Formats: sequence, structure tokens, C-alpha cells
Amino acid sequence: MKTEPSSPDACRARKPPVALVTGAAGGLGSQIVSELLAQGWRVAAGFHHRPLERKSDALLPVRLDVTKEEDAAAAVADVLARWERLDLLVNNAGLIADATLSQMSEAQWDEVMAVNLKGAFICARAALKPMLRQRSGHIINISSFSARRGPRGQVNYAAAKAGLMGLTQSLAREVGARNIRVNAVLPGLLRTSLTSGLTPAQWETLARANVLGRINDMAEVARFIVFLAGMENVSGQIFQLDSRISRWT
Repeated sequence: MKTEPSSPDACRARKPPVALVTGAAGGLGSQIVSELLAQGWRVAAGFHHRPLERKSDALLPVRLDVTKEEDAAAAVADVLARWERLDLLVNNAGLIADATLSQMSEAQWDEVMAVNLKGAFICARAALKPMLRQRSGHIINISSFSARRGPRGQVNYAAAKAGLMGLTQSLAREVGARNIRVNAVLPGLLRTSLTSGLTPAQWETLARANVLGRINDMAEVARFIVFLAGMENVSGQIFQLDSRISRWT
């Protein structure tokens, strides 16, 4: 007698879900990995320059330059070889190369676009292959409030992050019928290596731009991302996590 195959959600319920996080050696990336592990996920942590120590059987460090298609394909293959499925991709890898447009080199533009936007495209395309077969999955893209505000000296970064928001919503339309969700998170300004050059006075000014008068904490952002990862009814949305208010138009 032929039996109906188990649903993707039922299959996932029998085993811990599996995530791939890019840029996992950075401040927010490592926090996301830690929170996923704490919530019972199995996690492939993508790193580029700085190797990660494997501290748990549920953690799989994978070398991943998001700008290289072969690296993304190999990382997904490693995940499938170990855990046989992929439930979540967090496109977290990113960098900045700030300069005014008149002073910005083509290399600065290309590097930021390659990592922040093209890298998300490359990794999403690799992750979608098993997700489409499973008929389930979730891609969470880490964008930025800079995409909405367009800060001075960040034309490359703002453009890349705005592109990532567009990618999120277009891809959500493409894969929603296959039970795959795609969302974006704007984590707010965080104390990471990317913001290490800010002075106390600048931090104070930035805090005042929030109606709550405070800067986000990485642990708060990571908890939200893991919470969102488990929501099966939300896709195509842009979540801003701090308390800055942007114009409607």
C-alpha cells in the first residue's frame, strides 16, 4: 500500500532544525549562532578569514567566502552530508568601505556590492536547492536602516542593503508557493567591529535618534532572528528592530 510522504514540517519536527549562518565569526553572526544552538538548532557557521572552533556536535564550522559560488555550494553540501537537510539560511555576512561618492573607488563600490548583495544572492541560490526539494525553508537577510535613510558617505552600503530588501520581497514571491519564507531584518546600529570607530558623543547622538533613547544589543537582535526563524506564517517582510522612525514616503 502506498503511503503519503511526511510533510516537511513533520520531518523537521522529528529532528532538530538545521541552519547555515554566513559571517558567523563577526559580532552579530557569532551571537546568532550561539542563540540558535541554545534553542536546539544544529548550525553550520560560515567563516572567511578567521577559523571557528568547533565547541559542540551541533556546530559545524564551514569555510565560506560568500562571493564565491563554489564556496556556497560546498558549504551547503557539507550541511547536507552531515544533517541531510537545511531549514534556515541567515545571510549575515557584510562589510563597509565608507567614502563620499567623489572619493570612492570602483574597488570600494564593487567589494561592498559583492559581499552585501551578490553574496546573499549566491548563498540564497545554493540554499534554495535543498529547500525546494524539501518544500520548506526560511531565508533571513540582514539588511540595514541605511537602506532607508541613505547616510552620507555610504552610497555603496546603502545601495547594497536597499537591493537586499528588494531581493527579499521578490524572492518571497517566487518561492512562497513552495512553503519557503524570505524575510529581512534591520538590526539597528550595534557595537561591532564595523562601528568601533564611533566616539561616545556619536553614540549618544545615535541613541537620541531612537524614540526609546537607546542602542540595540546584539543578544536582543539574535533572539528576534531565532524567533522569526520559527514563524511559518510570515514572508516578504522587512523588520526594523530599533526605535528609529522613518518617513512613510
